[in-house]
Amino acid sequence: MDEVASRAARRTDWGGVARKGASVLRPIPGADRGAAYEANAPERQSPRPQPPPMPERAEPAPQAAPRSRRAKVRLEVPELDPAGVRGMPSSERQRLAQRLREAGEDFLAERFGDALVTLRPLASRYGAVAEVQELYGLTLYRLGRWTAASHRLEQYEKLTGAVDQLPVLADCYRALGRLNDVHDVWDRLRNADPDAQTITEGRIVAAGALADEGRPRDAIRLLEAGPLRPKRPQEHHLRLWYALADLYDRMGDLQKARRGFTRIDTVEPGFVDVQDRLAALGSRGD
Repeated sequence: MDEVASRAARRTDWGGVARKGASVLRPIPGADRGAAYEANAPERQSPRPQPPPMPERAEPAPQAAPRSRRAKVRLEVPELDPAGVRGMPSSERQRLAQRLREAGEDFLAERFGDALVTLRPLASRYGAVAEVQELYGLTLYRLGRWTAASHRLEQYEKLTGAVDQLPVLADCYRALGRLNDVHDVWDRLRNADPDAQTITEGRIVAAGALADEGRPRDAIRLLEAGPLRPKRPQEHHLRLWYALADLYDRMGDLQKARRGFTRIDTVEPGFVDVQDRLAALGSRGD
């Protein structure tokens, strides 16, 4: 096993915890850009995301969650990959792990500004520690700082060989208008045989890039090749269904759009603005 693969094999689930907080992706905007869907948008934070228009550039950083939320999020001290801390004194490793835990708690509580303050000096000092680069990149992403986030996530991929954050990296590229890079990431991702959630999230971003290029039919075909009928739908399935239904709506296929939004509403009533979308479709008729 080469060094990169060895590092990836020794990774802990810390990155997965951070990634669940990100939830990633801004699915494809709707025909009415004022009603575009942002499931877990990086620019806005709320208990139930609302449907603001998709930004062409980064928007202002979200408001921090109330400090009282700190007690609701408790993480174990992350186990650092030995490859990134080789030769580091034990006391320094412990301090680094503790600081990462604190930043992770802020991240999961949506206090991204606080997480950034903690992570910025760590990221500068510990360029070879994958866990630091990953969480810093995700925090920058949630703050809409696409270029800086992409640099850190590129570093994370280089250090680990892992593909779990490629959808987030691709979404940074999409926000920057680097659509060819989005397609390159999608090619790498689909050839890497990742888990179902990661490939689905990557598929949504890749389809979004196709739609951005004025290729909605290609975007539809890409989404239709995804998991449309899972036995136990999860959040990433709902996001894919929404993106597909939204494209159907944009292309004037109201029957398929209505069917897609109805499927989402059946699984999770009130998911984002689905009921509003169904009401709008009903008023437009066939």
